[in-house]
Amino acid sequence: MLSEIQSTGSKDTRSGFGDGILEAARENENIIALTADLAGSMKLNGFIKEFPDRFLQCGIAEANMMGVAAGLTIGGKIPFTTTFANFSTGRVYDQIRQSIAYSGKNVKICASHAGLTLGEDGATHQILEDIGLMKMLPGMTVIVPADYNQTKAATKAIAHTNGPVYLRFGRPSWPIFTKEEDFVIGKAQVLNEGTDVTIIACGHLVWNAVEAAKMLAEKGISVDLINLHTIKPLDTEAIIASIKKTGCVVTAEEHNVLGGMGDSVAQVAAKNHPVPIEFIGTQDTFGESGKPVELLVKYGLDAKSIATAAEKVMARK
Repeated sequence: MLSEIQSTGSKDTRSGFGDGILEAARENENIIALTADLAGSMKLNGFIKEFPDRFLQCGIAEANMMGVAAGLTIGGKIPFTTTFANFSTGRVYDQIRQSIAYSGKNVKICASHAGLTLGEDGATHQILEDIGLMKMLPGMTVIVPADYNQTKAATKAIAHTNGPVYLRFGRPSWPIFTKEEDFVIGKAQVLNEGTDVTIIACGHLVWNAVEAAKMLAEKGISVDLINLHTIKPLDTEAIIASIKKTGCVVTAEEHNVLGGMGDSVAQVAAKNHPVPIEFIGTQDTFGESGKPVELLVKYGLDAKSIATAAEKVMARK
């Protein structure tokens, strides 16, 4: 029920990663943390204090960090690489493709400061192409959790999976509204069942989608709301079941509409049950410097924009 989805506080999702990797490391001595000069920003201080011998500071040499991580897996270690999403993907794509993905290395690529909500650092750091880059790599798992609790749960979960993973999270303090125990890799989280329109979101925009669903409910519109935290492997069954029920869908992500989560949803719909779709995301553009919430409004990624898109797509049925 929508009324039951309430924020219990706010915390940055990167702190969920920091707390998650510490708990995972306590359970598995093979977990190694690597960073490219960003230990503090990646919330690794607790890990470093407790496991100093299992931490590698690679400096501002992200490509080398990926190569080191790939090598560590050969000895049975489980390396978690950490830096900003822009440097975790675009800067090192060749190394990820050739040294990690191609041979299915058990490397966990953990990327913070993704999307517009990086804020004041501006377009050069606000990568909006990374989901597309990573989901196209064969064998790569791609996860975009919604809040602190889900990021913590995802971090612990990927330690138990075999193969390369891309885990994307963010910088700003954000509402906490999920439970750790509800997270399962590859299984979409249905937050509300409805019949008029499907809204599928990931990352920070899940909360905006919750707020949009509440706005629509006040107008008597029933929303089937899905948190699609795992972009790959995709929960096609959940998507198909929802769009068959509602007959239309809005996708919402803090990413370019070209190549992101929305494209994956559209492909499922095209193959199985074609329906009208509206895409919330950046429209083939770079970002800019600004306050995170203000940027979401300017680029049409806020709750009001999602709600407007829902009414628009319903009219197309």
